[in-house]
Amino acid sequence: MAIAHSKLTAQGQISVPAEVRRKLGIGPGSVLEWHEEGEKVVVRRAGAYTSEDVHRALFPQRPPPARSVEEMKAGVRRYVKKRRARG
Repeated sequence: MAIAHSKLTAQGQISVPAEVRRKLGIGPGSVLEWHEEGEKVVVRRAGAYTSEDVHRALFPQRPPPARSVEEMKAGVRRYVKKRRARG
C-alpha cells in the first residue's frame, strides 16, 4: 500500500510528501539516491545503507571465512599497532 503520492511536473520534478520526508529524516538540501531493484525503483536518503547493503558491497561473491572472537581481536590489535607505527 502506498504511503503517499507525488505528481511529476513537466520539468521532471516531484515533491517529496511530508510523511516520506519525516520517515527518511530529510529536509531542504538533502540528497536522495535512486536504485533499481528488479522491477522496482527504490529511493533512499544518500548514505543511508543497511548492514546488508554494506555486506553485499564488501563480499559480493561469498561470505568471508568464519573467525573466532580471539582472531578478530588480534586482527584489530595488528591494525591499530600498524596505524600507530611511526615511520
